[in-house]
Amino acid sequence: MTGLSGRLPDFPWDTIAGARDRARAHPDGICDLSVGTPVDPVPQLALDALAASASGWAGYPTVWGTPALREAIRGYLEGRWSSVPLEDANVLPVIGTKELVAHLPLQLGVGPGDTVVIPTTAYPTYEVGARIAGAEVLATDDPVEAAAARPRLIWINSPANPHGAILGADALRAWVDAARSVGAVLASDECYGEFGWDVEPVSVLHPDVCGGTPEGLIAAHSLSKRSNVAGYRAGFLAGCSSLLGELLEVRKHSGLMVPGPVQDAMVALLGDHDHVAEQRGRYLARRAVLKPALEAAGFRIDHSEGSLYLWATRGEDCRATVDWLAERGILAAPGDFYGAASGRHVRIALTASDERIAAAGSRLG
Repeated sequence: MTGLSGRLPDFPWDTIAGARDRARAHPDGICDLSVGTPVDPVPQLALDALAASASGWAGYPTVWGTPALREAIRGYLEGRWSSVPLEDANVLPVIGTKELVAHLPLQLGVGPGDTVVIPTTAYPTYEVGARIAGAEVLATDDPVEAAAARPRLIWINSPANPHGAILGADALRAWVDAARSVGAVLASDECYGEFGWDVEPVSVLHPDVCGGTPEGLIAAHSLSKRSNVAGYRAGFLAGCSSLLGELLEVRKHSGLMVPGPVQDAMVALLGDHDHVAEQRGRYLARRAVLKPALEAAGFRIDHSEGSLYLWATRGEDCRATVDWLAERGILAAPGDFYGAASGRHVRIALTASDERIAAAGSRLG
């Protein structure tokens, strides 16, 4: 009997083990720019909130989160993203957004015979989630083509992982209209929203995009990158109250609770923008080192208006580029991780220390 794992692709990171070994062999050590894992300090206000909260959670937290957390989420979205007005029924904390992406189709009742739309160049877990649910996958960047397939669920991502493109309000509105025209759920992954470099990101919940109502829409946010707390598994959803109510019921039965102390840390982090601005400055400085160094070495940088990556190409197969970089002690993610259309690019992350970014820049010279 074939288990669930038989529906899933090979884990992509296992395929670059050889390049990782070659990069590690560099005399000055590896510059690992292949993953989006934060390396900078957790903000002190999160540590303080976690410490103050830790002894007060002998009992179970609720799946819906504390009233203070729901208020913090609503305040953040309405203040930072100018979202439509939100009630508690419009928000839901999640245990990091990867588990949510991987299980959203299943939790929405998507299954065999249904279609999930994902971008042509995309975070692999969108496809994984569809496969877990037994659904078909359509990769397209065209809202009209997407609607023609009459999907149950559509994923969009802006700023995007891996290539950093940012969808403007008009493009987002086209996706909203397409999804609503066929009754599909539109899930907008906005986890990199705080990192727009050349273009200012817009939320799908902005009134000019959604027409003043979150009906049929879900926006996914994470504190992992904006607040350097990937290990806390702190994320949340916002949008259509009926959809989030359905998810809440499923998640209550499944026991999917954000740990209580993490909820309290989220309240502190969502109420503060100074630490986000500080982290933005770190990433912007690293981008200013890597982008010109790559261009001087013969790379072309495509998109990359936002997020924490540079989408780079030398006009060759991405695996050849990965090997070229590995010989210089630099590890990058091959574009074919992210779809068949991406085989001539590599994703180069800004999520390494200043010292490792500087080392990578010097090796490219």
